[in-house]
This record gives sequence, structure tokens and C-alpha cells, in this order.
Amino acid sequence: MKSLDIPDLSALQIELPDPEQDDLSSIEFLAQLEKAWEVCDRFDLQTEIWRGRILRIVRDRERRGGEGRGAGFLQWLREREISKTRAYGLIQLADSADDLVGEGILEQKRVNQFSKRAFIETAQSPPEVQQMISEAANDGKEITRKQVRRLSDEFIASTSSLLPDEIRERTQNNLLPPKIVAPLVRELSKLPDTQQQDFRQALRDDPQIEFIKDVTSTARWISKSLEASNSVRAFQSFDLNLEKAMQEAQRLDAMGLLADALGQAQTLESSVFKLHSAWRRLGGLQERLWIESGSSTPYLRDLLEALQNLTGANMRVSLGELSGGKRLRLQIVEEAADQLAPPTIP
Repeated sequence: MKSLDIPDLSALQIELPDPEQDDLSSIEFLAQLEKAWEVCDRFDLQTEIWRGRILRIVRDRERRGGEGRGAGFLQWLREREISKTRAYGLIQLADSADDLVGEGILEQKRVNQFSKRAFIETAQSPPEVQQMISEAANDGKEITRKQVRRLSDEFIASTSSLLPDEIRERTQNNLLPPKIVAPLVRELSKLPDTQQQDFRQALRDDPQIEFIKDVTSTARWISKSLEASNSVRAFQSFDLNLEKAMQEAQRLDAMGLLADALGQAQTLESSVFKLHSAWRRLGGLQERLWIESGSSTPYLRDLLEALQNLTGANMRVSLGELSGGKRLRLQIVEEAADQLAPPTIP
């Protein structure tokens, strides 16, 4: 059983600047606040790591069960008002802490040398960067997110195989700033091999800063478009060649517009799924309440009749004063899968 390495909370004595002190410059005022915030951040890191370990134990215990397994973990989260996304983020943080400390890279007592964001950034960095950062922390140096990001950028920009030799060499010779080249590597890593090769060839021909920025933006839009297009169900009824469609958008210098359009389509479909689920649940609740009520509950009946604007096949929703008091009318028609047909575009 692991012992709790809990920081001394009695040591949390923070000196805050006086907001009414006129002789304190804005720079000094903000510097003192930043220092105080970093102290809180370091205590918060220890708390988050142990919360992640607790959640991991609850999850692993539930995995042992048979029928209904996992329900206890979800119930545990609901009782503490923790979302699944946050829970698994905390578990990932605990895993990262165990990896760094468990592998002997970082001394347990040196975890407090990190701010929370710096620790997460370190856990997501290449092993070589983790080693350098951990050595600095073990020597008693305080680690900030900015330091981790700078080292990570320098390493990625000078070693990544996704870059042509010309870019790597110019970075190693300090002719290109790592903070410009590293985002390029991160975006290229999200693309298929063929597109990576096309961009590498283009970068060989023009290894300049402005072109690198342009390629980074284009790669980012392409990756967002690919991610969104794989989720948009409206595309399932069509025989689409998404790769060629994106090539045409790129030729028109409209990849940003396409990425935004696909992102909005993804958001719209997700909203429709949530609307349908809420609509069915509200209809069921309204029906149950109607059966339970009677002539002795006229006010409740009035309320339930008003809800019919939202529970029927034809919904009417007010858009509020900002939209001029307009009302939106929606018709919900549930169809079987074999009844669906591709819409015609005029």
C-alpha cells in the first residue's frame, strides 16, 4: 500500500499585495500575484495526483465485477459531481506521476518543484525532455510550463523525422526559431503519410519562416477537417472523396472555411442528438405526471399543458428578446433507417 506523501499545508503562508497600495507598480503587483499563484498551483498538483490515484482504484475495483460493472464508478463520480472527462484526466495525471517517479526519473519529493501545468506538459513531452526536466527538478530547481515548452520545442524542432533535413539543419544552426518549427511538427503528425510527404517536399523548396507558418495553418485546418468529417453522419449517405474535396479547397485557399464548416456540422449534429434525447425524456416525464395528476391539481395540469409546446412532434421554442422575440418551430419526424434518402441540393 502506498503511503501518502502529503505536502505540509501549514506551510501555505502566502503574502499577497495590497490592491490599494499606490506606490506599488503594476509590474510589481502582477509579479507578486504570479508568485502566489504558483505556490497554490504546486499544492494543487499534489491534490490532483492523489485524486487521480483514488479514482483509478475505484475504476479498477469496478472492472473486476461482472454484470453491471462500471456502474459503481459512474455512481461514485455522480455523487461527487465529477465529469467522466475530468475523472479520466485526473487518472492520466496520476499515471504520468507514477511513470516519472516509478521509473526513477524524478524523485518523489521533487514533484513539488513543478506547477501543475508544467508537470502535465512534462508528462506529454518526449522521454529525452522528461529526463532533462526531471534532472533539473531533482537538483532543486523550480519548473515552469514555459521552461518545459521551450525545451520540448527545441528538441522536437531539431530532431523530428517529419521535417525535411533543410528545416532541421536551419533550426540546429539557430536560423529558425524552435517555437515556430515545433507547432509545424505537431500538426504534421496528425496527417496521413501522403500529405506529410507533400508538405515535406514543399518545405524543402521554401524553408522560410512565413512559409512554415502557412504550412502549419494549412496542416491544422486539414487535421481539423479530417477529424470532423469522420464524425459527420450526414456524409454517410453520400459517396464522397474527402481527400480530393480538401485538395480543391486548399487550391482555392479556403481550407479555413472548410474546417469551420465541418466543425459547425459536427456541432449541429451533436446538438440534434442531445435535443432528440431530451425531447423523448421530457415527453415520457410529462406523460407520467399527467397520469398521476387529476382534477384536484388544476395548476399542475396547466403547467403540463404548457410543456406540450416542447413534447409534441411540432416544437415551438422562443429565441428570446435578442432575436426580436422570434419563435423557432421544429418538426421532429422519426424515420426508420431504410426510409432515409439523400437530400437534393437545388
